[in-house]
Amino acid sequence: MKDIEQLVNQLSSEAKPIRPAPSPWMLSLKWSGAALAYLLVALAASGLRTDLALALQHPLYVAEMLLLLLILLSTTLGSALLAFPDLHQKRALAYTPIALFVLFILLLIFAWRADAPPAPFPVHSFECTLDITLISLLPAALAFFALRGYASTHPNWAGSFALLAAFSVGAIWLRLYEVNDSILHVVQWHYLPMVAVGLLGWFAGRRLLNW
Repeated sequence: MKDIEQLVNQLSSEAKPIRPAPSPWMLSLKWSGAALAYLLVALAASGLRTDLALALQHPLYVAEMLLLLLILLSTTLGSALLAFPDLHQKRALAYTPIALFVLFILLLIFAWRADAPPAPFPVHSFECTLDITLISLLPAALAFFALRGYASTHPNWAGSFALLAAFSVGAIWLRLYEVNDSILHVVQWHYLPMVAVGLLGWFAGRRLLNW
């Protein structure tokens, strides 16, 4: 009996204290702050669109930017909640990005119908998707690296939201940088690729975030 007590005391003295995981709220705040700081650095390097003051006078453009920002914040929060096995009992909040994407689609449909006569297409096409993707690579890599340190039981959704958050950073950056009023171009080369990115995150999450 004495030997067992000595063994327990020895093991207890050798055990290292475990630092509790931060709350998803703090994680979300940290990740959102890092994403916004990265966005500001990217805009400082590229500059803002020369007609930004004029663009901000259009309610649909302002609504588009606000919804993009909300998508960024909600996917970041959703990823943080999905990083925990029980989602911190906030399942509905974790899947808020889905509702925001529905609103975003409705806004784009309304903007498309209001674009009469249609604004001229810019001279470029897929370059926008490429630019957004390049800007998104760093936050996407950091998001997956951070999520691997947790125990998500919903790796598909966590991966999808993480990549969508990263892609949203690039989408916001380009809309604040590129002088472009063609809603058809924006839908085709800015936002339709988000569907592919979400699917890529779904499969990447299953492969990289399982435990």
